[in-house]
Amino acid sequence: MSESKPNASAVLERLSSSYGVTTQKELSVCLEIPAGNVSAWMQRGSVPGNAIIKCALDTGADLKWLVTGVFANANINKTNTSKSTKIVRGKSLLKKMLSAGGKAVLKRVLDAYGFTTQKELSEYLEISTGTISTWVRREYFPGDVVITCSLDTGFSLEWLATGEMNNESQKEPVTSGIPMISKKILLAGKLDDDGFCYIDESFIPEEVIFKDLNYVRSGKSAWLIDMGVNKLSNGLWLLDIDGTLDVYSVSKRPGNKIRITGQDGEFECLTDEVAAKGLVVVILKNAL
Repeated sequence: MSESKPNASAVLERLSSSYGVTTQKELSVCLEIPAGNVSAWMQRGSVPGNAIIKCALDTGADLKWLVTGVFANANINKTNTSKSTKIVRGKSLLKKMLSAGGKAVLKRVLDAYGFTTQKELSEYLEISTGTISTWVRREYFPGDVVITCSLDTGFSLEWLATGEMNNESQKEPVTSGIPMISKKILLAGKLDDDGFCYIDESFIPEEVIFKDLNYVRSGKSAWLIDMGVNKLSNGLWLLDIDGTLDVYSVSKRPGNKIRITGQDGEFECLTDEVAAKGLVVVILKNAL
């Protein structure tokens, strides 16, 4: 989370106060980071969002107060556990938080804002869709965005960060239990990111792994494609032929050959002359 240098110092003071420590070394122990990191934050005037989230979850301190100092009544003594207990809890929380990065945390952020596509989120936060796609590919946890979302929408920081909810008075979005998959658009032989969509699990064959499933559209047709399958068999496939992607019907022939049927006709070739990018598991006709 970007701050000016004086504000970064104030944020670190509030983090230290919440943990009940007085030195940068003690704070670094609580945050599970090298001691030099705190000094580096002071020098560049920036405190990472992940550190603020960890402190809020560890100590019960009010998130808005940690970030802005607006609320002086932060509940920093919410838990009466010892510092050593907090560190163990902190490790567990940090591991859970970071393991919930990528698509999972992005789904909760979209739910909290009421958005259905990554384009809406990118325009609202004024960050590129490419950056958001990188979070998904690298399973990255965007701490600053999680904090912004919590302050912006009022949704639980714990739920946004970990997917769990202890505060019964705060409800999760109605879409929070619905699986979300990546959307792609197939245009001129290239496959580009097109946000995300929700999908009813009853449409999906049991053997399909959700993380490999993509909604792919091209013109008025669309498919649900399992990108985790690349061993060719009879069926409908997303193929790479000489660097161009398209969906084709594949029929195996003797001699390691296959017959490929597409919109422009059909032909035979050797299996290793094409690259399978995914198996179509559901066909959606006349997609809007």
